[in-house]
Amino acid sequence: MTTPDTPDDLIETDAVVVGAGPVGLFQVFELGLLEIRAHVIDALPYPGGQPVELYPDKPIYDIPAIPVCTGQELVDRLLDQIKPFGATFHLGQEVSTVHRQQDGRFLVATSKGTHFLTRTVFIAAGVGAFQPRKLNVEGLDRFADTQLFYRVKNPADFADKHLVIVGGGDSALDWALNFAKQGPHRAASVILIHRRDGFQAASASVARMRELCERQEMQFIVGQPNGFEEADGRLNGLKVMGPDAVTRVVPLDALLVFFGLSPKLGPIADWGLDIERKQLVVDTEKFSTSVPGIFAVGDINTYPGKKKLILSGFHECALAAFGAAPYVFPDKTVTLQYTTSSTKLHKVLGVESPTSE
Repeated sequence: MTTPDTPDDLIETDAVVVGAGPVGLFQVFELGLLEIRAHVIDALPYPGGQPVELYPDKPIYDIPAIPVCTGQELVDRLLDQIKPFGATFHLGQEVSTVHRQQDGRFLVATSKGTHFLTRTVFIAAGVGAFQPRKLNVEGLDRFADTQLFYRVKNPADFADKHLVIVGGGDSALDWALNFAKQGPHRAASVILIHRRDGFQAASASVARMRELCERQEMQFIVGQPNGFEEADGRLNGLKVMGPDAVTRVVPLDALLVFFGLSPKLGPIADWGLDIERKQLVVDTEKFSTSVPGIFAVGDINTYPGKKKLILSGFHECALAAFGAAPYVFPDKTVTLQYTTSSTKLHKVLGVESPTSE
């Protein structure tokens, strides 16, 4: 992990955080409390990671002290929380290489040619660089982002349209139910298509879907898409082969496909880190990887008893920040302080200290 080549146009920093999802954002906060400067890199063109990319409007119930919030609301609150630390975001680019330098720092390069010289690296890349699994119908991709969608960014875009939703997991069921219910985002019609009459989704969602079908508020079709029809350059029907081997055309305005994600570590797999089942092995004291100075937090890591929960990732961020402190401040003892009482932390956060009585 050593290279003699050091570009001239370097951004020097204390920490590089790879991943701008909730855990990556909270890592910035924990680093900021210790006065460790951070730059954040993410392959997506906006911060938020999976919650914003996959379920921005779905409720989350297990964030401490927040009874319920959506994925987008959680990310917005985290972005507001880290404002005092002035982290710089480098979005729409992927980390391509990481090389340790002779002085112990890391030379980090991205797919867009941005270079960093950093004392520490924090990998908070969730399941890695991920792409939605595509519907394998020849020629269909040319309708991508106009009538073919693998994620829902703005539900209002689909209101009053005839929707066909393909998939059998939670995302497919959740969005089918969302667009079938009364409300501002209700579709003109919703047809759910899955290759079999069995689902990998919450039983309550499946029961609700069947109830709506009985009331003729949506439809469910067992079948496999194998083609499409178009008119005047627009997609207007999906060909679906049923269990009887007969292909029928299902009319539509928009096609939503939810086959889940295809997670890939991508270049991370070439960084010389210990990997177990596509996850980075870490200790539970500092959440350090096998390479000193590189830490991994959130869904990307693994250790005995690991639970893939956002709140678990938040805990990991705190210990990782303290684990990084000796690399950033080798001649300084960093002690634990509390935001309720530390005047130093109040200054860092830009808040007024309570007046002592």
